[in-house]
Amino acid sequence: MARNRNSDNEFGGMVKRILAGILVVLLIGLFLLWRIDNPRVERFRMALIDRIVPSFDWALMPVTQMSRMVSDFQSYAKLYERNIELQREIQRLKSWREAALQLEQTNAKLLALNKVRISPKLTYVTGVVLTDSGSPFRKSALINVGRRDGVRDGWVTMDGLGLVGRISGVGETVSRVILLTDSSSRIPVTIMPSGQKAIMAGNNSPYPVLEFIKSPEQIHPGDRVLSTGDGKLFPPGLLVGQVVMGRNGQLMVQLAADYQRLEFLRVLRTSPAEQIGVSDELVGGAAKPTTPAQPAPSADGGNDG
Repeated sequence: MARNRNSDNEFGGMVKRILAGILVVLLIGLFLLWRIDNPRVERFRMALIDRIVPSFDWALMPVTQMSRMVSDFQSYAKLYERNIELQREIQRLKSWREAALQLEQTNAKLLALNKVRISPKLTYVTGVVLTDSGSPFRKSALINVGRRDGVRDGWVTMDGLGLVGRISGVGETVSRVILLTDSSSRIPVTIMPSGQKAIMAGNNSPYPVLEFIKSPEQIHPGDRVLSTGDGKLFPPGLLVGQVVMGRNGQLMVQLAADYQRLEFLRVLRTSPAEQIGVSDELVGGAAKPTTPAQPAPSADGGNDG
């Protein structure tokens, strides 16, 4: 067994030496063939290239595939960078779109304020709602107009759709608005087309109730509710909302104003309500005690008798 291994090693070493010698001879021959400057050798070289090179496409395929992979990787890297840039651009466009939507909503609300139909005798000043200062027991808001803008207590406020409330508390630069939904709010209204009059009372919910209705059977859901102007607190004819039916059959009002998005309010300049003072001439008033009339003195200033 040892002799066979030695003979195999010697045979393998001899084959390697022969192949190495053949390879060296071929390389020397190729070197001499490419270095000889002769027209015949040149033609032979060209013929050899035309004969051998096309059949070596299979050998060049890995190199070609590698170059394609490198090119594809470079293209992928460029696409990745471009994708990141596009994502950043989309984020910027989204921010611009959000800003444009906010401006569009603001513009729509301002246009809605301009389309409110009010009496030409009434003038107004528009303010921005600063904050909703209400609570579960009080519904109010603050606006950025006050005494310096000529705002007075009791003036009416509207948004782009309908009546919102009235001014209750005026500062130098801000005013408080008591909303129609506040539990202390009571306003006289007219229900059209029946012409029924009622009192709309706030109940700290989005749907104030209608009270003191003379003929409830003449009122139907969907009827328009307008201010009457009784008591000279609210101007007449201002849109308040429409009638809806509560679960218990009670008549309520769905307000026209969008209380969820109060951003701008129009304060109507109205004449102050007439104040009624205490007078003894009113019915039920206590009569003043009368004193007996004193006799007029005589001309000579003396006494009778």
